[in-house]
Amino acid sequence: MTPKTSFLVPSGARKVSVGRRKPGEQKRSKEPSSLQCMHLAVVACGDRLEETLIMLKSAVLFSNRRLCFHIFSEDSLKPEFNKKLQEWPSSYTKKFEYNIYPITFSVGNAQEWKKLFKPCAAQRLFLPVILKDVDSLLYVDTDVLFLRPIDDIWHILKEFNSTQLAAMAPEHEIPKIGWYSRFARHPYYGTTGVNSGVMLMNLTRIRNTQFRNSMIPSGLTWEEMLYPLYQKYKNYITWGDQDLLNIIFYFNPECLYVFPCQWNYRPDHCMYGSNCKGAEEEGVSILHGNRGVYHDDKQPTFKALYEVIRDFPFEDNLFQSLYYPLQSKFLDTVHTLCGRIPQVFLKQIEKTMKKVYENRVIVYLGANHRY
Repeated sequence: MTPKTSFLVPSGARKVSVGRRKPGEQKRSKEPSSLQCMHLAVVACGDRLEETLIMLKSAVLFSNRRLCFHIFSEDSLKPEFNKKLQEWPSSYTKKFEYNIYPITFSVGNAQEWKKLFKPCAAQRLFLPVILKDVDSLLYVDTDVLFLRPIDDIWHILKEFNSTQLAAMAPEHEIPKIGWYSRFARHPYYGTTGVNSGVMLMNLTRIRNTQFRNSMIPSGLTWEEMLYPLYQKYKNYITWGDQDLLNIIFYFNPECLYVFPCQWNYRPDHCMYGSNCKGAEEEGVSILHGNRGVYHDDKQPTFKALYEVIRDFPFEDNLFQSLYYPLQSKFLDTVHTLCGRIPQVFLKQIEKTMKKVYENRVIVYLGANHRY
């Protein structure tokens, strides 16, 4: 069977839907499927295949609405993505469709962009240019894990006012120990800057906006602005594309919505003592294991979450095969400051699992009632 494609994508993209139609089931029209999707974009190069797959797995485990994945990847990784994603059980593959795109940069020197900070990370700057048929999306780094449905952060798009077109969390909660407030040699947003590892984007608004900048008196479109901005600040930036985003929103602060730290929870929020009040109250919603903490022993609490989601068999009981093993692993992390606040990491994921089972019971009872 030829895989169905449910929305238009740029030329060069690998278009796949892993869901299969049942006999007699009508094919869905292209446009409505795209509109109903929650769009999730990620850029994976080098050794980021496994991280990306575990991130996508966490998204699928807990989401309610259908997902559309936009995976930007080097050609060498495409066969592996196709192979791994199509091995997932049908009960989960029916919840999403995915497209694989080549790494492309529409302006400037492609090799310069590709080497900016991490391999291929600058690709996120070009999402509004490439995904012309997508209205809004959530971009995440490969080292992100969802501990609650994507639906919940997707709702933040509805909270944007008339000028806001993107949303990110602060880089730090405490200015005195924040990186940007101490070391930045370029303009940055607010008092501590913002972290771009989790970024909501209204692509339509981004494409239609003229941005103020430090280069010419008149505004520039997003695409027009990117390469001149990089050329002006390339000798002053440390964190690559994240620094460029901070510069853009320094000059256009009314365009940014800032969501709280529990939506982009990093080791910095607990390794020096707990400093994310939102996570203390509500639990971590999205975990961001930057600095490679999933793959070393510096922050075992983050590593434990990654490994438990990685090793979870898709069709097993969530509590028995995910939540309880996680609790057990956390007992071995109490020697760290992050490990001393397990409730911060467990609160949302426990709440999410309960909702998953409630929904399954409702579906089961509804199906029985029909008969």
